[in-house]
Amino acid sequence: MRALVKTRPERGLVLADVPKPEPGAADVLIRVTHAAICGTDLHIYEWNDWAQETMHPPVVVGHEFVGVVEAVGTQVDGIEPGTRVAGEGHVVCGRCRNCRAGHGHLCRATIGVGIQRDGAFADYVVIPARNAYPIPDSVPDRIAAILDPLGNAVHTALSFDLVGEDVLITGAGPIGQMAAAVCHHAGARHIVITDVEEARLVTARRMGATLGVLAGADSVRAAMADLGMTEGFDVALEMSGSPYALGDILTLANHGAKVALLGLFDHAIDVDVNQAILKGLTIKGIYGRELFETWYKAVAMLDSGLDVEPIISRQVPLEDYEEAFAALFAGDASKVILDLA
Repeated sequence: MRALVKTRPERGLVLADVPKPEPGAADVLIRVTHAAICGTDLHIYEWNDWAQETMHPPVVVGHEFVGVVEAVGTQVDGIEPGTRVAGEGHVVCGRCRNCRAGHGHLCRATIGVGIQRDGAFADYVVIPARNAYPIPDSVPDRIAAILDPLGNAVHTALSFDLVGEDVLITGAGPIGQMAAAVCHHAGARHIVITDVEEARLVTARRMGATLGVLAGADSVRAAMADLGMTEGFDVALEMSGSPYALGDILTLANHGAKVALLGLFDHAIDVDVNQAILKGLTIKGIYGRELFETWYKAVAMLDSGLDVEPIISRQVPLEDYEEAFAALFAGDASKVILDLA
């Protein structure tokens, strides 16, 4: 079968012919129809420090996808061949304290599809049956393929009450853009989003942001004045991994504000933690999706009118993967779908 493989510890990926995987007793075999390129895949392609520390080639990459179940293991109940599914990319142990308490997203032994085990940039992928999430007919394939990153946005944004609140989002990449849409859909009052690229802010405004401004505390203060805000932000969502953005959040957050951190920082950072203490801030780290409440919420919001279509820049055949990665590295695309059907 066709597969995009990280064959060696160096920059790039290879489109190779590899054996079709076989499902274990508790697994499902999925024929992949569409897959989306994630920021994680860009790190793997580049072979940056994180990738070097996290994965060991050869590995079939890709973890955002939709497809059709072709076969199920002997111990699988409740999911049949022919079912259209997306896949949760975090495979958890099911045995640790958090897993047994229903908090699988906090599993200490999480394994990443397309990172530590073969993934979905391939004609077929095998995942545990519990990781396959059936998709209703109301959700088209190209949207189902991005339910994983939409789940990150949903988990981050819905961590706190949004109704009537003023929200600051730092980082207008695909997840930040979708977070703006989720906040708008959930009833936030003002949504200000920041980034260093104007094109990203344009998309974020299309998706529900009240204002999109170039990154920097002064720009955000000007936006607050334009909106008639006399106090700080009630909720802040950090999506950029920039220490400057986190500094802006701590400075501009209202007393008692809620802060969710999704963006990963490249290195240890210096921030004025005293502001968090003196303002009584609540800070929550976000890693992936709550299993599987986030999936339910994401699909339910799509069914009730949430529109994330604007983040999809293009759809190309798997064979054109180099074009797709080049567009993403150049900043010419937000989200690219690989068509494997």
